[in-house]
Amino acid sequence: MEMLMAITQRILDMGATALLPFLIMILGLIFRMKFGAALKAGLFVGIGFSGLNLVVGLLTTTIQPISDYYAEMGKGFTTLDLGFAASGAASWTVPFAPIAVPLIVAANFILIFVFKRKVLNVDIWNYIHFLIPGALAYGLYGSVALGIVVTVACSVIAVLVAEVIAPKWQEFFGLEGTTCSTFSFMTFMYPLSVVVNKIFDAIPGLRDVDVDMDWLERKLGVFGEPCFVGFIVGLFLGIITRQPIEIILQTAIGISAVLILIPRMVSIMMEGITPIGNAASAFMKKHMGEDAELWIGMDVALGLGDPACVTCTAICIPITIAFAFLIPNMTYFPIGVLTIVCYTTVFCVMASNGNLIRSLVCSILSMFIIVFCANAFVPEATAFFNVTGLDIGNNMATDGFFGFNLADIILCIIHRLVG
Repeated sequence: MEMLMAITQRILDMGATALLPFLIMILGLIFRMKFGAALKAGLFVGIGFSGLNLVVGLLTTTIQPISDYYAEMGKGFTTLDLGFAASGAASWTVPFAPIAVPLIVAANFILIFVFKRKVLNVDIWNYIHFLIPGALAYGLYGSVALGIVVTVACSVIAVLVAEVIAPKWQEFFGLEGTTCSTFSFMTFMYPLSVVVNKIFDAIPGLRDVDVDMDWLERKLGVFGEPCFVGFIVGLFLGIITRQPIEIILQTAIGISAVLILIPRMVSIMMEGITPIGNAASAFMKKHMGEDAELWIGMDVALGLGDPACVTCTAICIPITIAFAFLIPNMTYFPIGVLTIVCYTTVFCVMASNGNLIRSLVCSILSMFIIVFCANAFVPEATAFFNVTGLDIGNNMATDGFFGFNLADIILCIIHRLVG
């Protein structure tokens, strides 16, 4: 068991940018692509993903002075906000992880070859979205069996939901042959945003307001293009946080650059994924009939190619921080939560068909729920951290996962109701 865990951890330590090209290449060979074509596909996916990480890192660095400005107001909070990276790494240390991971893979293949489902989830780094609820169940009830069941059940739900959203995902983002298999965001943010949009549709006058990036460009000309929108948003953030002029300009240029560079990185990834998706579909049609299809389940970050996502992200960051002072009895300051704001916006934008007003409302509501629940479920979150290898001492701790992972929220509510 320890050896299996060590091997699994060694593979994960390689990181997505190192391992993803080889995983995509192997998939290409399985789907009968020529070696050169499979290798090229893998390299392009790896290059695009590496570039995407760099650009998201640029966004984080750009807004750091904004975060620091508000963090100065947040001194005195007693609960640690550890961030999704710490929670994700901690989830791999629970005793059943080496058993659960092969079961996740096996369940995916059973769904494809026995139940004729259409999604192959290659996003192994986001298995944390399954492992964290499983580890939470284990921490709350001390049952390894329950932890495994919850983990594998979440993986199955992810594949089924990924299939349902695939047509909309491919149509809106233009990501042919793919779907999103990131459990937390597609099972929580997307249904929530669909409901919000139905409320918009029921309000006369408001339902006819359609402001998207194309509308801005048509009405404002060159000043409505994403680069100018990013620049203006950056100026606004710098000014309201009283930054020096050089920081204001750096923030404006940084956000403008992110709005331009993210779609470029996603297009590079798609140059690699598209031939893999085509080969997968051809393989399935040959072996399972002409009606068979196979979509590649990928990270939610692919959806960041839409400029509206980054625009909503930039606006939501100061609002998210403001929740620390507006929500009663807040015990933590949401710095770690800020790292997931950009991913939260993807399904808000998709459900709103790119309408900026609706997308922004959905994103703000999503962040409010995330910050609120992560604060409300601090005892359960602490129980999760206490059964992992992460040493938090005698501190209380939480993370955004306890506000945006639907399985975590359900487990926490059940624990409150029945103990």
